[in-house]
Amino acid sequence: MAKDDWEIPPEMQPDPADCRYDLERALQSVVSLRANVPADAFTASVLGTERTGNGVVIRPDGLVLTIGYLITEAESIWLVAHDGRAVPGDALAYDHATGFGLVQPLGRLNLPHLELATEGHVRVGDGCVVAAGGGRRHAVRAHVVGREAFAGYWEYLLDDAIFTAPAHPFWSGAAMIGDSGELLGIGSLILQRDEGQKRRVDMNMIVPAWLLQPILSDMLTYGRVNRPPRPWLGINAVESGDALFVGGVTDGGPADAAGIQPGDRIVSVGEHEVTELAELWRGIWSSGPVGASLVMTVARKARSFTVSITTGDRTARFQAPRLH
Repeated sequence: MAKDDWEIPPEMQPDPADCRYDLERALQSVVSLRANVPADAFTASVLGTERTGNGVVIRPDGLVLTIGYLITEAESIWLVAHDGRAVPGDALAYDHATGFGLVQPLGRLNLPHLELATEGHVRVGDGCVVAAGGGRRHAVRAHVVGREAFAGYWEYLLDDAIFTAPAHPFWSGAAMIGDSGELLGIGSLILQRDEGQKRRVDMNMIVPAWLLQPILSDMLTYGRVNRPPRPWLGINAVESGDALFVGGVTDGGPADAAGIQPGDRIVSVGEHEVTELAELWRGIWSSGPVGASLVMTVARKARSFTVSITTGDRTARFQAPRLH
């Protein structure tokens, strides 16, 4: 596979002289990742069938940590080193709660690994490097601009996310490397923050690396975290002012089966009014086990009504990984 021809502007790349660790060696731990997903996969219509991003070698045996949406339902995965060497990989595990995914290389890349940060000592203002596979020309000198909860429209909530700027343009699965050369997190999203006077700043949302250690054993043993699945409705929800609206529903999902429609305003879950995404997702997840009934109040045009929804398991719809 040919190396990508894009490059971070030199003035935005990290300078080895500014690092207390061996920058070039650390960047060799970051690999490019390419995954192919069957056209009939559950996630294909949303995430596509050809996915590209990055991963980070985190153990001497070559285990790669990435962002899970890159490898969900993948039938083939390729890992590409900084020097262009490529090996296939297997999707070992995916955890929806954190967003982490694990890939085992099916060949030896002989790359160094990054140690996982074990505690949340990251502070706003701290410097870092956010790196995609391909060495220093694919790395950005960045700093932490926020640490706070992040709620995604796709029934996702991270209680303590890291936000960095400037944004890396190839953020999926990118490594956030701290000032001691440790892995602080894995790139998940690019977002915009309004700083007033019609100025917006692009930034990356990073999943903290220290969330992996408590679940790593389960992921390696079971391919997931050994806990009951979270109840799932199959809705995309968006905040608008102090209200929540349904942006879309999954065809054949629990919300669709119950008659929820795009444009509906979500008023309450059970007896609790909800106006923020985090409140909505927590209300759904605390409604009981998968298969339980959840009562939701919605407003459509000029009337409000309640609807009973039987929750489902999102991951039960995923195609199982295909071993080589």
